[in-house]
Amino acid sequence: MTYYSMCPLAILRPMKILIELPSWLGDAVMATPALENLFNRWPKAEITVTGSALAVEALRAHPRITRCITDRTKEGGWRPLRVYRLARELGPHDLAISFRSHLYSRLLLAWTGSAKRFLYRRIDSAAPAGESPHQVRRYVEFVNALSGSDDPAGPLRLDWPAHKYERPTLGINPGASYGSAKRWYPEKFAELGAKLASRFDLVIFGGPGEVEIAADIEKALRRKGVENLNNLAGRTRIPELCSAIGGLDLFVTGDSGPMHIAAAYRIPTVAIFGPTKWWETSQWKNPYGRIVRHDLDCAPCMKRNCPLKHHECMRGIGSEEVLATIEELLQSKEFDS
Repeated sequence: MTYYSMCPLAILRPMKILIELPSWLGDAVMATPALENLFNRWPKAEITVTGSALAVEALRAHPRITRCITDRTKEGGWRPLRVYRLARELGPHDLAISFRSHLYSRLLLAWTGSAKRFLYRRIDSAAPAGESPHQVRRYVEFVNALSGSDDPAGPLRLDWPAHKYERPTLGINPGASYGSAKRWYPEKFAELGAKLASRFDLVIFGGPGEVEIAADIEKALRRKGVENLNNLAGRTRIPELCSAIGGLDLFVTGDSGPMHIAAAYRIPTVAIFGPTKWWETSQWKNPYGRIVRHDLDCAPCMKRNCPLKHHECMRGIGSEEVLATIEELLQSKEFDS
């Protein structure tokens, strides 16, 4: 197949653009500034997006997106054949872009018969810890390179309407799809929630794989006498999740997809980081976002499970420390303005 590497295309003006989104929910949300630049570059183009159900549903409400097709090629059967059938369903486009670098993404774009094709490639430089670019900037640089532009990275964007709660509401998000090493402890979330329950109603979030940890938090809170709570873990589709997070007054979360949803809605957020690179995946352009983390020699290890078995990067963070960060956030002049 003919493969076009990343290079400026200053005169390209496609009428139809195909975009394969990142697979992870958080990455799809972090790609939205790059998508906005792409949409602004070709304001009259018809836009088709494909990708995981999580990614497609998060962006489905965007007014510039013409067609959404979920990629279900992992769900059974011989995957190359399923990718080929998806490519034929998508059809040819003037410009096809993938925010993924997988072999199947390369095949998908090629088999659509699209005229110009660009595949994202993450290039890790030898930058010292803390100095490598944020993932949002990586995606924007990818789009700028193929469009021949130098557009800045704007804020995150989601278009599902925010839910309106009757009372001030705190969201608790204990899950993290990447692995257990990214998760703070249920009993610490419960301690924190109990201390804030007199000021906020509580909503517990979580995906299908986080129902158990959410139930543990709910049980611990009810044992502490907290009744003004709602456990939504495993009960929300992506549009409902975006709306529910978008209406919150405060959000406490780990490094996760919902953390980036909160950033898109500028929700006051305290994010608890342990084994991951906070400078690359922290909330993007959320003026009301704060991070709680500990500097350890072993962190960030980027492992799904603690290789040293002590998990001190998360175990060492107490509820009082997170509460102090919340109080600072709520009392800050930036928040009050």
